[in-house]
Amino acid sequence: MLAVWGIVGLVGGWLVHPLADRTGTAPVVSWVQPLALLLVALILGYTAYATHRVRRDRPDLLAPHQAVNRLVLARACAFVGALVLGGYLGYALSWVGDEAELADERIWRSGTATFAGLLIVITALLLERACRVGSDDDAA
Repeated sequence: MLAVWGIVGLVGGWLVHPLADRTGTAPVVSWVQPLALLLVALILGYTAYATHRVRRDRPDLLAPHQAVNRLVLARACAFVGALVLGGYLGYALSWVGDEAELADERIWRSGTATFAGLLIVITALLLERACRVGSDDDAA
């Protein structure tokens, strides 16, 4: 399912450039977007680490509803991260070979945002794994 979201983002990101050229100026990617995505990845990574430690060392501190809330957050962030990853990758690829003045800048910044989207997907999957409950067979 993550691959589907990534492909939808890729197609959408690719289409932004030609559609924006027809209607006016294509959007410029500033450094704020990749940095905000990196912040989200850092928060998810810390939450995954903290959840893993609590479940390993003191499982009684994490209430079941808290684990479910973190699991839902992880799933949502994984899907959105895949969409963002594909979107920025498609936007960056649409500028390859373009002679526009800001094409190189858009490629680099979109590439950085693509990497940040990948980090969001990875940290979201780590958080999802940290919320995993062992089966009854593991206790035996």
